[in-house]
Amino acid sequence: MSVTVEPEAGPVTNSQLGRERLAALFQSYGAAMVLVILLVVGSIAFPTFPTAYNFANIATQSSFLLIVAVGMTFVILTGGIDLSVGSVFALGGVLAAYGSTWGLLGGLLLPLVVCGAIGAIQGFLVAYGKMAPFIVTLAGLLGVRGLVLAITAGGSNTPLIKDAALNGLGQGGFVGIRWPVVIAIVVVVIGTVLLARSAGGQSILAIGGSENAATLMGLPVARVHFTVYVISGLCAGLAGALNAAYSSSGVPTVGVGMELSAISAVVIGGTLLTGGRGNLIGTVAGVLLLSVIQNLINQVGSLSSSVQSVVSGVFLAVVVIIQTVLSRTQRL
Repeated sequence: MSVTVEPEAGPVTNSQLGRERLAALFQSYGAAMVLVILLVVGSIAFPTFPTAYNFANIATQSSFLLIVAVGMTFVILTGGIDLSVGSVFALGGVLAAYGSTWGLLGGLLLPLVVCGAIGAIQGFLVAYGKMAPFIVTLAGLLGVRGLVLAITAGGSNTPLIKDAALNGLGQGGFVGIRWPVVIAIVVVVIGTVLLARSAGGQSILAIGGSENAATLMGLPVARVHFTVYVISGLCAGLAGALNAAYSSSGVPTVGVGMELSAISAVVIGGTLLTGGRGNLIGTVAGVLLLSVIQNLINQVGSLSSSVQSVVSGVFLAVVVIIQTVLSRTQRL
């Protein structure tokens, strides 16, 4: 009887380690590098691009998507997905307008409570009902959008913000920076601290890396899955409320396709769709990169919306391909 002896793997060389480190660096900070390049190119090509007004506009428009993308990052890090955030964003804005009847507190609490509850329902179905996140949140996307249309008479009724303080939260600012931008930065800081410094954050990364291994380690897998969907619902509701305050009304038709923009920003920022690897700094870079690309397309001015969609789609496809190659390089 012959015995087959498997050859031992050779030692890892310095060149292999160097390639893995370089791949990890580009995967984590590639979006930031491309963002810097685009800022330089845009500043040279378009005189109206590198102005304080334009940069302030980019920051303000990015702040709403960024808050949504923070919640999406938490979900994707666990290996999940949340397709309902665009509809929840719209619901948050409409509820903020209705809640503004009771002042600033009502305009913020109503969307946070309801949108957080929607996230909790979806999280419960995913975590404890063992249902596929794609199906659960797709149902959320359709159901919540239907709810928005139902409470706004099919979208024909646009409720107005009735509280001056809530309007000020969306339109005012601090040293030239609008409050939505400040709030988005605070959300990113809090999220970064939670991911890097808390046991829950480490559990999120561990579960996304290997759910079976996390279960064997005794981590609260179901509770973590439940929590990240609550966080995503709260972030989408908060962003919707701030957007309503910024526009002085709860527009029921906003947020269509926002889930795709949020997922794109998270993936472009270096977070793996399979979970377990990523950070919020990359998400910030991904959001800003999408906004800068859109702004540069607007600077050109002659491109149709269909061409803009093609450009954005090709860019995302290239990023995903590069991410896949870099991820494989790190596993070699």
